[in-house]
Amino acid sequence: MRIWISSLLLLAVISCKKEAEISKNTYQKDSVSMTETQTDSLKTVKNKQTFNFVTELCDNKGQYDANKYSREEIEGTYKLWFEYSSLLLSKPSVFKPETLQEVRRDKDKILAKLDKDFAEKKKALESLKVVNDPYWQNIKAQKIQELTMEYEFDKTEIIAFSDPSILLNSKFSKNCENFVRALNSDEDVMIDEWRKLRLQMSKKNGSPEKVMEEFESNLHAQNRNEYAIVDLITFGWGNCANNNIKRIEHDEKMMKAFNSLFIKIDSECDEP
Repeated sequence: MRIWISSLLLLAVISCKKEAEISKNTYQKDSVSMTETQTDSLKTVKNKQTFNFVTELCDNKGQYDANKYSREEIEGTYKLWFEYSSLLLSKPSVFKPETLQEVRRDKDKILAKLDKDFAEKKKALESLKVVNDPYWQNIKAQKIQELTMEYEFDKTEIIAFSDPSILLNSKFSKNCENFVRALNSDEDVMIDEWRKLRLQMSKKNGSPEKVMEEFESNLHAQNRNEYAIVDLITFGWGNCANNNIKRIEHDEKMMKAFNSLFIKIDSECDEP
């Protein structure tokens, strides 16, 4: 009986010893796991990089995780967000008959310059390396589409100053048919639409009388048709068709999305 009890006690001691060893091994594994996590964390800290960037009123220093993003991606995303917020192509502004005549005379040169400017800006956008997440990749794709639409709009407008019939089948003419019709009709219809346009413009102007006085003066000029064409294309069809271009909102949401790429941002700002 004593021998049996002694055997049981020996087995219990051995069992406890094994459990202690298992527990010790488990603790050692957990310790290794925790040490690896801490090392990774320290490694992340060691890989913080600084990116200096300018906004409207501030000079900023942002710290980002170089394990997540490359400097090229951060810089490209900054350009997409801030520097490329407005991508204007080279195109003359036509506000008077003298410029209208110049555009008609130099149309081919102007179009060639526009083609070159568009090709360069499109290539720059396409080669821009931005942060690889769905939000910024989508913004980049939309920006390329916006630039393409801007180019097509500018090209159509330049040609229209010489040949308004191009507006008849333009995709930009949706909801702008009254201006298209006037520009492709006889003089009476064109003058009537021109007058309506000037009345609308006067209501949005701080000096409505001045807008209509200018209209009356131009109406009695020898080249009144040229004044009418300038207004109807630039302020009429142009402003109306411009609304058909889908543009990206560089708003607070985009600003927050850019700022979220950084661990910390220190800013020195001027008072507005």
